[in-house]
Amino acid sequence: MIKQSIEKGIIRMTRSMNLRGKIVLFYGLIVFLPTVLLAAGAGYLMLQTVRANYILTIREAVRQSAQSIEFRKQSYDLLATRTATDGELISRITRDYTDISEQLGTVNYVDRSFLFTSKYLPGIENFRIYHTNATLVQDGGLLWKPEGRMLSGQREQDWYAQRLSSQDNLVWTNAKDDRNKLVVSHKILDSNGDVHGLVYLLLDYKSVFAESFDHPFDGAGEMYIVDGSQRIIASSEPSEIATSLSSSSLSEYWGRPDGTTRTNNGTVLITQEIKSGWRVGALVHLDRLEEQSRRILYYIAAGIAFFLLLSVFLIMIVLKNIIWRIRKLGNRMTDISEGYFEVKVKNRDKDELGELEVLFNSMSGRLGKLVEEHTEALLKEREQSFRALQAQINPHFIYNSLSLIRWRALDLQDELQVRTIDALTTFYRLALGNQDNVTRLSDELEHVKAYIDIQQLRYPGQVSVEWEVEPEILNLYTIKLILQPIVENCYLHGVITARKHAFIQITAERRGDEVRIQVFDNGQGIGQDKLEKIRSGTYSGTRNGFGMNNIRERLALYFGSGGRLEIDSAEDEWTVVTIHIPLCVERPELKKKEG
Repeated sequence: MIKQSIEKGIIRMTRSMNLRGKIVLFYGLIVFLPTVLLAAGAGYLMLQTVRANYILTIREAVRQSAQSIEFRKQSYDLLATRTATDGELISRITRDYTDISEQLGTVNYVDRSFLFTSKYLPGIENFRIYHTNATLVQDGGLLWKPEGRMLSGQREQDWYAQRLSSQDNLVWTNAKDDRNKLVVSHKILDSNGDVHGLVYLLLDYKSVFAESFDHPFDGAGEMYIVDGSQRIIASSEPSEIATSLSSSSLSEYWGRPDGTTRTNNGTVLITQEIKSGWRVGALVHLDRLEEQSRRILYYIAAGIAFFLLLSVFLIMIVLKNIIWRIRKLGNRMTDISEGYFEVKVKNRDKDELGELEVLFNSMSGRLGKLVEEHTEALLKEREQSFRALQAQINPHFIYNSLSLIRWRALDLQDELQVRTIDALTTFYRLALGNQDNVTRLSDELEHVKAYIDIQQLRYPGQVSVEWEVEPEILNLYTIKLILQPIVENCYLHGVITARKHAFIQITAERRGDEVRIQVFDNGQGIGQDKLEKIRSGTYSGTRNGFGMNNIRERLALYFGSGGRLEIDSAEDEWTVVTIHIPLCVERPELKKKEG
């Protein structure tokens, strides 16, 4: 009731409007105005949501970056720690050597154990093991002694002494001569805690940390790594690498209890501590991110406005086309009402109006032919009566002519001619004597036998024919002229008479609830490409021609899916055609719904 009341109210309100005004009104109320309101509301909510989720997004980014950094740091820590705590290495660099062969064995052991291991990790530019054993050589590869050479911006002896005096076993520092290099060192300790040397790793900064510090937050922030001594180990700002926290731009934001500080200029700091005592910090400028969001929002608003205007333009074009076509149909209807039935409407579109135009053209054409068709119907009725009479006269004329010829042949005692005439009489009697398409299997087989008798008289002794017919199926029903065209193909297209030991086998038997009739010949066969076209009904040559398609259509017409024709062949060897029909004790009728 409510739906009907609303419909009636809308119809009354728009009754005085034309079709164009109605469509424009409904488009504005249903599409244009709601789209504008929803776009404005969605844009406002999106901006508020983006602002609310900035901090959560930044925290998650910092957490993931911290995990990545911690994983990378642990990989290098593990290499340094495993090397520094290797028992065999400690044993070898602390023993006293008396000959060169023992020293060579230690050098080989160190190279074999640690040189290949250091290749697993990226960015290792130098890997050394420093020792102070006077009886062990330094090979310039992995084994070294602290001397006066320069190492990462300072003398080896000074660096060695400085590290021995440090309380930490594992230390990360920046190279003094190059900020883009990192130095990882670890004391070589025995089980008693005595120091016997140092492991030295020189890392390329970009290979280790560049992935996490490459243009963070799309340029709207900076990333930092601060070690336990409050020095910046890595940063997206190259100028602040290796500087102390107190002298960096990060100092005014660092050290708040909650780890998050918002200032008046829209900058926020997020920090995350990792297991090694380092802290990862992100200094993000929220005003830049919000500016990017507003810019995206403006682009979206401009896109929505563009498509709304485009939709208005398109709907006006469609309206103009629809109204023009409706008026054109009205004018043609006026012509028909005045008696001009030959009018047509040009049709180029496939929409509903196009279908209406097609129907109009069909209607106008039919209206002009109604009187003529009525007259032609009367003439065709008389013509059909004449053809029915003619169909009765022609078979009788053929039979009488054949009977006359047969009596003349008997007078001449020409037995071959008598046999030929008898076969022709049987053939035409079964083909023309009954206008009904339904017959018994016995009559259909007799018709085929008459055709074969005629061919045997034409080609005496050239083709051997074998029959295998079950007597109990002879009284079942089938349809006429489904076997003779197949046997005819054996002679015409299979060229059976040109084959040595030519052979045709006709089999008719019961298989469960159906009758299977099969014709086999050893003629020239069918090629595979042609055979596929015949099976699909697309072959247009004489090999299939009208016969096979006609048999398929009539089988489907009387038996539906229960009637089938199958064909198989091997080129230059044989062909077999099989017909399946249901077991019909009673006369089959046309399948009107399927036909």
